[in-house]
Amino acid sequence: MKAEKINIEGIIVFTPDVFSDKRGYFFESFNASQFEELTGLNISFVQDNESFSRFGVLRGLHFQIPPFEQGKLIRVIHGKVLDVAVDIREDSNTFGQYFCIELSDENKKQVFIPSGFAHGFVTLSETAIFSYKCTNFYHKGSESGIRYDDQKLNIDWKIDKNKIILSEKDLLLPDFGNHKKFYSK
Repeated sequence: MKAEKINIEGIIVFTPDVFSDKRGYFFESFNASQFEELTGLNISFVQDNESFSRFGVLRGLHFQIPPFEQGKLIRVIHGKVLDVAVDIREDSNTFGQYFCIELSDENKKQVFIPSGFAHGFVTLSETAIFSYKCTNFYHKGSESGIRYDDQKLNIDWKIDKNKIILSEKDLLLPDFGNHKKFYSK
């Protein structure tokens, strides 16, 4: 497993060692001691989530407010998505900046997004199965988010806006400048 830190502090991209032969492939998708060794973080993941989405489904940009904030280790089991994380830590040097990456069943990359980020993804393939580990339990009363099409963030979702499919809840999310500030670095 290789770990790559990117220009936004806290986000780490993992590329697994994949062993392939005529039978198929094998790779270790998570190993707690290796994760700690590569990141220096001693994190407990307490909940695994999985979603199935069709082409154009955009989920996000979501986060939970403290004390129920969540770090996430994300991967795609089937298909391809554009994954996006927005830094919402007020005192961060990269506050308001975002990171995006294509995750797929082909590249098998994973991304660790610590708490203090709004997160979302859009399905780029016909279908996708999206899986992630969380550092905290889901808490309905702590749900929050930012509109996917916020003009200040100006995220390029790599898909025609007319083909994006959103939930009613995501259509009602506030713009980046209008959400409450909850995070410190």
